[in-house]
Amino acid sequence: MSDVQVGTGLPPLTVTLRRADLVRYAGASGDFNPIHYSDRAAAALGLPGVLAHGMLTMALAARVVTDWAGDPARVIEYGVRFTKPVVVPDDDTGTDLQVSAKVVAVDNDNGTAEVDITAEAAGQKVLGRARAVVRL
Repeated sequence: MSDVQVGTGLPPLTVTLRRADLVRYAGASGDFNPIHYSDRAAAALGLPGVLAHGMLTMALAARVVTDWAGDPARVIEYGVRFTKPVVVPDDDTGTDLQVSAKVVAVDNDNGTAEVDITAEAAGQKVLGRARAVVRL
């Protein structure tokens, strides 16, 4: 990773989310809000459908950086702004989260790089200001 330059693109990542993934995440996180599994509950709140957990979406998007860095411990800072929900239909297909990223700054003195992440689902950007700082 020593030859990282501004503009370096990271290998893209596509993750398919299905309802079963949301159930597993709910169990792991303890977040059993019914908007993450019940169409009826989501509709009652005026939502477009069952939504993936925001923290699950955030974690999946970070994989594009951790895969590239080779060690998750190299990520020393990570933040996002949630801009659109990820709707997960009740079918066998689910929805794809498409993630790409590129290096936008390199600090050779500190041995770090800033990486901007783009995450889209159903053709819409779902995270804004998604940025990670990675130790090179």
